Amino acid sequence: MKKIVSLLLAALLLCTTAFTFVACGDADDATLDAAYNKYLSEYKFDSEGLEKLTVALSPDFAPMEFVDVAKSGDDQYVGFDVLLSYYIAKELNMDLEIKPMSFDACMAAVQSGNVDLAISGFSWTAERAENFLITDWYEAGDNETEQVLITTKENENKLTTTDAYTGMKIGAQGGSLQELLVKETFGEDSMVLFQNLNDAVEGLITGKIDALAVAIGNGEAFISANPDKIGFSGYQFEIEEKYKNNVILVNKNDNELCDKVNTALAKAKAAGLYDPWYEACQIYSQIKTIDELGYDDQGNKITE
Repeated sequence: MKKIVSLLLAALLLCTTAFTFVACGDADDATLDAAYNKYLSEYKFDSEGLEKLTVALSPDFAPMEFVDVAKSGDDQYVGFDVLLSYYIAKELNMDLEIKPMSFDACMAAVQSGNVDLAISGFSWTAERAENFLITDWYEAGDNETEQVLITTKENENKLTTTDAYTGMKIGAQGGSLQELLVKETFGEDSMVLFQNLNDAVEGLITGKIDALAVAIGNGEAFISANPDKIGFSGYQFEIEEKYKNNVILVNKNDNELCDKVNTALAKAKAAGLYDPWYEACQIYSQIKTIDELGYDDQGNKITE
């Protein structure tokens, strides 16, 4: 299948904070979102008139959440966490409203009560546990279990040890698990923080930083969009077990909502939904192809 995904850096310079994808008119374009749309159609329902469930997310984190510029409104926000948001809203019989914002703003919005939930690839951290109610974990493939550094193409697979980064600048998204890992591993003097990952990738390509800390799934998405400019460095962080899965952030005063979300998460886990959701989003974001993951052109999982 022809690669149809590209990172719109020029658009980023103007206004957007989203990891944005655009189709180029290939005959196979419709297959990209086929599996994703099959799942989405199960969870979207006529919710007009119901109580709102507002969810903050930072749509620069494929395959967890990103933007499809061919769509509009809430439909343009796609990815694993978007599927999860629709699933939870349906389980709670609520009308989902997606609130796109920067990663750190997602947390502030929950604390202030401006949104109900933040669902944006969050990991557990001690600081978040102090400031939020944190739901039970959910698992999105290997996205959080593997944290890596990406670098420029000329350094691909050449920066495999901690010592190799002596004197280098390493980027991370502010407020993220990656910020914590870079700080603990390389020290604050090495770290350069970015509000969104699109700016961070641009900084890597233009030489403002030497490497960028990302979840492996996100790294795969950035590399697939810029295969001639960036690649994996060969370095992987050692991750404590408590950081290895995703959680949802809830306001400290909303125990009832947290309990309801946990019930929905338990149902999704029991139904085995996480792996197929993640695979569908890998296809959509062009991290993997339908052939690699065993899907047909209609988005059906091939089981034989």
